[in-house]
Amino acid sequence: MKVFLTGGTGFVGREILHQLHTANHNIRLLARNPGSAALRELRARYNVEPVAGDVTDAQSLSGALTGCDAVIHLVGIISEVGNQTFENIHVRGTENVVRAAQTTGIRRYLHMSALGTQLNARARYHQSKWAAEQLVCNSGLDWTIFRPSIIYGPGDQFVNMYLDMARFSPVLPVIGGHKTKFQPVAVQDVATCFVKALTEPRAIGRTFDLCGPDTFTLEEILRTALAVTGRRRLIVRIPYALARMQAALFEFIYPRMFGKAPPLNRDQLLMLQQDNVGNPQDAIEILGLKPRRFAEELTAYLSSAKPC
Repeated sequence: MKVFLTGGTGFVGREILHQLHTANHNIRLLARNPGSAALRELRARYNVEPVAGDVTDAQSLSGALTGCDAVIHLVGIISEVGNQTFENIHVRGTENVVRAAQTTGIRRYLHMSALGTQLNARARYHQSKWAAEQLVCNSGLDWTIFRPSIIYGPGDQFVNMYLDMARFSPVLPVIGGHKTKFQPVAVQDVATCFVKALTEPRAIGRTFDLCGPDTFTLEEILRTALAVTGRRRLIVRIPYALARMQAALFEFIYPRMFGKAPPLNRDQLLMLQQDNVGNPQDAIEILGLKPRRFAEELTAYLSSAKPC
């Protein structure tokens, strides 16, 4: 099968690329800069076919999907900067990719959403993800939607961010941390479900929660990661009111001074106050998901880190 993939250079995208290649699928990868060093490396490793384009530019997708059998749409952001808004990336980007699939005659379409996406969600992130899901569900395509919880693994920007901080700081801040529940899921498990769904008829027209078997608070996730690497750090809970002030400051400073999305925004704080748990049973039964235990999987790729 020839798969058109968006978001293939990201954390999850690279693992999906790896598993698509292992399953002997051919891959056409959408990229804003096909000549970049990252794309050259992926082309050499996985024999991908890069094509120039941007999901927010419908014209750039004209003809880009020709000859493909399926689409996997992963592109997403967690923080906004400039015209990289939730509305532009999640909603208009999805609309453009769906329309390109329809125009090309591609039927199979796999979509990355997020756990917590629902009608009347509090966070704008989830609102935009819900709007994108509705476009997919009403597209007439043979769609499958995935809603993962926090995704972790080598190169993630969550667990590894804290562990990098722990290398230098004796104190680690956790926003809230003692109530909201999460079910972290391994990036390999997420990728496995995407690849298996490509050829599984029972996955068509279904939305799958992708979650691990363990439920943690944010603080428990951090303590587990520290235990795996043999580090002991003081964990300090940051009240949401103080975090909101900091997030508002970041939202003002980062785009203006650095041209970057802020590392923390108020929308994320809304999501951190909402349980991020689901039911992976459908993915287990239909896609053969075998959720990995959080501590065991962390040990597998972090145990080589030296305690300090």
